Amino acid sequence: MNQNYRDLTKAEEEVMHHLWKLKQAFVKEIVAEFPEPKPAYNTISTIVRILENKGVVGHDSFGKSHRYYPVISKDEYAEAQASKLMGNYFGNSIERMLSFFVKREQLSTEELDALLKDIQQGKTEES
Repeated sequence: MNQNYRDLTKAEEEVMHHLWKLKQAFVKEIVAEFPEPKPAYNTISTIVRILENKGVVGHDSFGKSHRYYPVISKDEYAEAQASKLMGNYFGNSIERMLSFFVKREQLSTEELDALLKDIQQGKTEES
């Protein structure tokens, strides 16, 4: 799989979120998902073709029109973005990342306790 999906722009990510929701769609259906004022059809069409070149979107042809679908899952993308965030800002340390959010009160101690329980359960299930 092409790893260029790690470098999606904000506009490309937004289109991907709509495609993940729709599972497959023609450009006009993607445009319809956007709030007002809706982007131009040609803008979304261009973004979808860029996403296809990056290997994250595929298409089925119906004559001259194309129905697009995501090639990577939302979870795959989220995992890549989380790894990138951890590597770029927290030295690949989950402890540093959690500490950052706890210190800024974006993660309560109750949420942290629940997260640690989930992590421990995951480790227990892997054994």
